[in-house]
Amino acid sequence: MAKEITRFQGEWRFLSNFWPCRVQLSDLVFPSAEHAYQWSKQLVPSDGPDFKDPGMTPGQAKRAGQRVLMVPDWEQVKKRAMLRVVMAKFVQNENLTALLLATEGAYLEEGNTWHDNYWGACGCPAHIGDGLNYLGRILMMVRDIVRVD
Repeated sequence: MAKEITRFQGEWRFLSNFWPCRVQLSDLVFPSAEHAYQWSKQLVPSDGPDFKDPGMTPGQAKRAGQRVLMVPDWEQVKKRAMLRVVMAKFVQNENLTALLLATEGAYLEEGNTWHDNYWGACGCPAHIGDGLNYLGRILMMVRDIVRVD
C-alpha cells in the first residue's frame, strides 16, 4: 500500500468529490459529493441551481456554487459541511467504503494544479508546502470512523 496518496487520479480518483456516486443528504439525492457540497452552501436552496440534476457535471456544480447566495456563516461551517458530505459518500456506497479502507494508513492529499491550498495542496512552485489539505484530512478522518464501525 502506498504510504502517501498525493493526487486523486487514476486508481485514487474515487477520493475526489467529482467521482460519480449517489450521495443522499436528508431526503435529497445528488449525483456526486461535489453536487451535495455546493447545494449545502446555499442560503435558500429552492432559489438556486438544481444540484440534484444528474445532467449537471461536478465541474458545472462547482461553478454554479460560486454564484449562489451563501449562508452567512459559510466560512465557519464549510468544513463541517464537507465532513457531512464526505461521510455520506463513503457510508452510503459500500464499494467506496471498501476502496477507502484499502488505502489503509496512507496519507491522503488532494494535490492539484488549480491553486487550491485550502481543500488540497497546489503543486506549483509558488505554493509548495502551503496546502492546508482539509479534504485529505477529512477523508482520513472518515476512513478512521468507518474502520471502527
